[in-house]
Amino acid sequence: MQLQKNNKLTLWQILAGLVVFSVVAPILTLLIIALTGHFDHWYNLIQYVIPNSLSNTAILLVGVAIMVGLIGTGSAWLTSAYDFPTRKILMWALLLPLAVPTYIMAFAYLDLMHPLGPIQGLIRDILGYSSPREFRLPDIRSMPGAIFIMGLALYPYVYLSVRVMFMSQSANLVEAARTLGCTPAQAFRRLILPMARPAIAVGISLALLETLNDIGASEFLGIQTLTVSIYTAWVTRSNLEAAAQIAIFMLFIVTAIIYVERLSRQRQRYANTQRPRPIQAQTLTGSKMIVAMILGWLPVITGFIFPALYLIVETVKRLDIVGAVSHGLLTSTINTVILAIVATFFTIIFGLLIAWVVRQPRFAYSKIMVRLGSLGYAIPGSVLAIGLLTPIVLIDDVISKVMNLLFNFPPQLYIMGSIAGLVIAYCIRFLAISIGSIEAGYTRIPLSLDNAAQTLGHTSNQTFRKIHFPLLKPALGAAALLVFVDAMKELSATLLLRPLNFETLSTWLYAEAARGTYEEGAIAALLIVLVGLLPVIFLARTQFKNSY
Repeated sequence: MQLQKNNKLTLWQILAGLVVFSVVAPILTLLIIALTGHFDHWYNLIQYVIPNSLSNTAILLVGVAIMVGLIGTGSAWLTSAYDFPTRKILMWALLLPLAVPTYIMAFAYLDLMHPLGPIQGLIRDILGYSSPREFRLPDIRSMPGAIFIMGLALYPYVYLSVRVMFMSQSANLVEAARTLGCTPAQAFRRLILPMARPAIAVGISLALLETLNDIGASEFLGIQTLTVSIYTAWVTRSNLEAAAQIAIFMLFIVTAIIYVERLSRQRQRYANTQRPRPIQAQTLTGSKMIVAMILGWLPVITGFIFPALYLIVETVKRLDIVGAVSHGLLTSTINTVILAIVATFFTIIFGLLIAWVVRQPRFAYSKIMVRLGSLGYAIPGSVLAIGLLTPIVLIDDVISKVMNLLFNFPPQLYIMGSIAGLVIAYCIRFLAISIGSIEAGYTRIPLSLDNAAQTLGHTSNQTFRKIHFPLLKPALGAAALLVFVDAMKELSATLLLRPLNFETLSTWLYAEAARGTYEEGAIAALLIVLVGLLPVIFLARTQFKNSY
C-alpha cells in the first residue's frame, strides 16, 4: 500500500472510493426504481398496503423502544449501583440474549407459549386448571407478543451502552447530590438518568434498526410490517417496483431514527472535570436482595435460558428419533460456514483498506468516506437486497455476454446464480463493523511510528506490513469474529438474494417454521445460537473485565 505525498488520488484511495460507492449505489438504484415505477403501484400501496404496514411498524418500534429502554437501563443501573449475590455473573449474563436472533426467539416462544406448551401447562398446574379451555394466556401471535419477543432479544444493546456510561460516571457527583438532600431515587432521576440519555438513545436506535431489519419474527407472529410487505411484494407477487416503493418508506424511518439519535447526543452534553471514581455499589440484604436478584435474572431467564433449553431439548428429541441430521441440514450448515467465511474475508479486507486510507493525515475525504462506508449497516437487509438486484443483474448480463463472446459459454447468471451476490450484500451490510473495529485499532498506533519508519527509509508498504499489521491483529480478529457471526445469522438479505436451491441455517429455519414442521428447525437454531455466543463472550471479556 504505497501512498504518494502529493494531493493526487492514488490507486488505493481510488479503490477505497469504489468500495464506498458500492455501498451508496444500492440506495441510488432503489430511488430510481421507486421513482420511475408506475403510479398505479403508488396508489395501490398508499391505499391498501402502506397504512396497515406503516402503523404496525410504528407501533412495533414504539413498543420495542419502551421495552428495551426500561429493561436495558434498569438492568444497567441495578448491576452498577447495587451489590447482591450472583451480581458478577449477572453482569455478563445479561448480554446472553444477543446470541439469540429475533426470529429464533420467536421460533422458540411459538412452542413455549403454545396453549399446550410447557409454560402455560405449568401455570395451569400451579393455578389448579386442567385444560386450556379453563385458562390460557393471550396468543403470542400478536403485536404485544412481537414487542415482548423483540424486546427480550434486543435490550442488551441498551444495557451495554448504558452500563458503560454508568461505569464512567464519577461517584463524587452522586455523593454531592446526596449531601444536597437528594434521595437515591431522586439522584438517579435528576442526575444519573439525564447524563445517560445519549447512551440510552444510542442503544434504543440500534435496537430499532434491528427491529426494522427483522423479517422472520414478524412473519412468524403474523405482524405485517414494512419489511414483510417488501418480501411479499417481491417474492410472492413478483413486483419489484412495489417492493422498492415500500422500501422508500423504510429508508425514511431509518433516516429519522438516525437523525433523532444524533440530535439527542448533540443536545445532551456533559463534562466531568473530576477524576472518575466508579460508583460504589450498595450492598443489599433481606427482601431487597431477593427482589434485585429476581428482577436482574428475569430478562436472562426469559431472553436466553428458556429459548436455549427449548432448542437443546428439541434437538435431543430429534436426534434420538432420527439418529443424525438430514443431508439437507448438513448441506445448509456447510453453505452457511463457507458463505460466512468468504464474506468475512472480503469485508475485513475492504474495511482495512478504508481504515488505512483515511488514516493518512493529508487525505481530505476521510470523514465522508467513513460515514458513507458505514451506511450499509443502517440499511435493512431487505431494502439493501432490492437496491442490489438491478446492478447485479446488469453486471451479470455484461459478464455473460463477454464469456459468450470469448469462450462461447451459454448465457447464465454468474453473480445471482452463485453466492457472489450474497457476499456482496454481506460486505455492504457489515462493512461498518469492519471499519469501526479497525479504526479503533488504528487509534492505538500513533502517527509518530509512521514518521519514525519513514525516516528509517521504510516505504508505506513496509510500514504497514511490519508495524501496522502486527499491532492491528487484535482489532482484525475482533472485527472478523463480529462479521462472521452476523453473517451466520443474517436472514432478510439471504432470503431475497440466495441462489436457487441454496439454503443456509437461517433460511432452513425460516422454511421449517413457515411450513409449521419444526422438525429440524431447532437444530439449525441451536447451531446459530452456539455461534452467536462467541461475540457475547468477547464483549463480556472486553467490556466488563475491570468492572468487578
